[in-house]
Amino acid sequence: MSRPPLSRRICECCGRSFAWRRKWARDWERVRYCSDRCRRGGVAGEDRRIEERIIERLDARPRRSTACPSEIARAIDPAGWRNHLESVRSAARRLVAAGRLEILQDGRPVDPDTARGPIRLRLVREG
Repeated sequence: MSRPPLSRRICECCGRSFAWRRKWARDWERVRYCSDRCRRGGVAGEDRRIEERIIERLDARPRRSTACPSEIARAIDPAGWRNHLESVRSAARRLVAAGRLEILQDGRPVDPDTARGPIRLRLVREG
């Protein structure tokens, strides 16, 4: 007999999905973060600015255009862009969870939790 799938949530900090755990049984409705690291870090103003930067860069392009996370990181800090790359990817995952962005590999949308390697970002546009 197989078990039903565990309830899942999207972490407010890193944008990754995480499953219910027994230790959260009493608090599951209030759980917002996947780990202590995400809970301590939270989503700061800088994280929201990165989300805005992603939206602005893609909004200024033609309808189905994409961008690489490294391109966004280079726009934030040309010299130390590698230090910002994971923040850009986390911001992209949060925007996917909000329904504003798609993460693509080989031109096809992918689940942010399973995407490994090079990705592209594309706005989800109405109509």
